[in-house]
Amino acid sequence: MAKKPNQKLRLLYLMKILSEQTDENHALTVKELSDRLEKYEIPVERKTLYDDIEQLRAYGMDIERIRVGQAHQYYVANRTFELAELKLLVDAVQSSKFITHRKSTELIKKVESLASVHEAQLLQRQVYVTNRIKTMNESIYYNIDAVHSAISMGRQVTFLYSEWVIAFDEGERFRKQFRKDGRRYVISPWALIWDDEYYYMLGYDSQAGIIKHYRVDKMSRIEIEESVREGKEQFDKLDLAVYTRGVFGMFGGGEETVRIKIANHLIGAIVDRFGEDVFISREDDEHFIVSVDVSVSPHFLSWVFGFGRDAVIISPEHVVNEFVNYTNSVISMYRK
Repeated sequence: MAKKPNQKLRLLYLMKILSEQTDENHALTVKELSDRLEKYEIPVERKTLYDDIEQLRAYGMDIERIRVGQAHQYYVANRTFELAELKLLVDAVQSSKFITHRKSTELIKKVESLASVHEAQLLQRQVYVTNRIKTMNESIYYNIDAVHSAISMGRQVTFLYSEWVIAFDEGERFRKQFRKDGRRYVISPWALIWDDEYYYMLGYDSQAGIIKHYRVDKMSRIEIEESVREGKEQFDKLDLAVYTRGVFGMFGGGEETVRIKIANHLIGAIVDRFGEDVFISREDDEHFIVSVDVSVSPHFLSWVFGFGRDAVIISPEHVVNEFVNYTNSVISMYRK
């Protein structure tokens, strides 16, 4: 009797069945394994299947055998990732601000493939994390890869860089526009920094002669140039730990609605912190009112304080009083 064409793939399909359909709580008998191979048009005898399982063990697949009643069952015991580790990866993807909803779904599907179909169901969960506004910019995922490539190749990059501006006069609340009137930036990238849910590219600006940082999600149309990057001497002198402490800060958020009067030119800072769905209304030609849900903590108060005269808390009254007390306590330290 001639062998069916899929017989040559028998071991691969057996590995696929064991990997996808078995785990510690879901084992299969030889008969069940045989039935599943039949679906791939691969008939197999019991003795052959035993030999195949031993070959997969010799290859390095951790296949355990347990006795249930009168039958023996088989399952894959140890995998590259434990279920708890996969849950951690899923949570990280779900809560990451810079990964879009669509890309999050794609990545989680790939993570699920590392577990059995039964364990994968435990990974299909929604993670809710405060102050995590998911980006709508799908290109960020590829921007990071482009910057990584440029760094490893030692090349310069060119790109457009955007910012948020108030646009009440144009019938909108705010909109994005490119800086430098749409002219491309030419930067030598040296490092990527992850801080407060954002990626930053650290690079050398040859024209200015200094190291600068750029938010990767604000970069677009990135192109890797043939020209070799510059600024090695300046970057070697840079203490990244000191630089990040001096440039980047942290901010907590989450529980009370606060209304703040803010100067128009700070719209970018508001969108960056609270997302594009933040509610704002026009106050006058130079200011707008924003209503945000925040945790009224020292981090929040110092964040507002950093805007000086350009940001004024309007309500609720007890938050205004808390801000006054906070600033007075700071001032009192200097008076002493």
